[in-house]
Amino acid sequence: MQNIGASLQSPPMPPLSLSPRALYEEVAELLRQRIFSRELAPGSWIDELKIAEAYGISRTPLREALKVLAAEGLVTMKVRRGAYVTEVSDRDLADVYHLLSLLESDAASVVASQASDAQIVELKALHAELETAANPDAPDRERFFEVNERFHMRLLEIADNRWRNQMVADLRKVMKLNRHNSLLKTGRVTESLQEHRDLMAALAARDAVRTRQCMQDHFKNGLEAAT
Repeated sequence: MQNIGASLQSPPMPPLSLSPRALYEEVAELLRQRIFSRELAPGSWIDELKIAEAYGISRTPLREALKVLAAEGLVTMKVRRGAYVTEVSDRDLADVYHLLSLLESDAASVVASQASDAQIVELKALHAELETAANPDAPDRERFFEVNERFHMRLLEIADNRWRNQMVADLRKVMKLNRHNSLLKTGRVTESLQEHRDLMAALAARDAVRTRQCMQDHFKNGLEAAT
């Protein structure tokens, strides 16, 4: 009698030959960096045909990439009009900063209470890089922003809550749409550096309450500079 189970079995699948990173993810990252650098400015229409031709791809992975960016808030999809780089309103920005303040101040208080001495040393080393980037004789705003983000993300990693980390990562992508406004405000780099000094002093003292307050003040002042 024929083995019915064997006859219904699917034939063996050929091995998959996917690249380490799906094409649409690579396209999403390329577009993400063009948005952050202002090559694709807020409010600008994304010409799918032109971009697909430039990258030598079909429009299918491009559209998948745009869906990813839309989920992150960087792109807005408009019915029958296509995709546009998101324009962040003052209300949007206030909402983002409010949530970041809540999430990151909570993380900072955890770090003050629970981080190892070695982890505090790591944060001090990142702060030293901030000091260098903010050198009044030769300030490097782009470098300052990059190190500042690494500092904040490392603090979150030390606080060790992956759900909070993911929320903050997504919110920070939206914040980047407006980052140049805050960076270019006269004196903001100096002010931000002093806020980081206060934060580091509170962390080094293991003062969780003070650390939380310093982080909240940091975001409050950042929002004022950004609007």
